Formats: sequence, structure tokens, C-alpha cells
Amino acid sequence: MGIIAWIVLGLIAGAIAKAIMPGKDPGGIIVTILIGIVGAFLGGFLGNLITGTGLNGFSLWSIILAIVGALILLWIYRATTRSRTTTEL
Repeated sequence: MGIIAWIVLGLIAGAIAKAIMPGKDPGGIIVTILIGIVGAFLGGFLGNLITGTGLNGFSLWSIILAIVGALILLWIYRATTRSRTTTEL
């Protein structure tokens, strides 16, 4: 699958990941979209490692991998930014 396809898939995966993991993100919609795009690349990389072959086209497997990658990155992003933004009273 080409770079443009992974970017489009990342946009979709970012939106789905945001719906699965709702909440206030410090970066807003733009950061969530970027996390989705990077998550799609991460999912594609992990899929290539797992299957040993390249992922071609928009299949259910590539969509699931992109969503899982976006969820992982969204969780890491929230965990790291939440620790910086919380203050003790």
C-alpha cells in the first residue's frame, strides 16, 4: 500500500481511535489526526513484521492494524501529557 493510502487510512484510524478512546486531548483534533497517521504507519510496520509480507490495499486486517497503532500512540500521548499537565495542590 502506498504512502498516500496509509495517510488516508491514518485519518480514518485516528477518528475511530478517538471514538473508541474518548476524552479531552491536550493537542486537539490536529494532534489526534497526526497520531492516527503515525499509528497507521506503526500498524503497517507491525503487520509487516507479523505476517512477513507487505500489506496491500484497504483490507480489514490493515484497518485493524491502523486502529490498534493509533490507539497505542493515543494512549502513550495521553499518559505522557497528563503527567506534565497535572499539578498537586
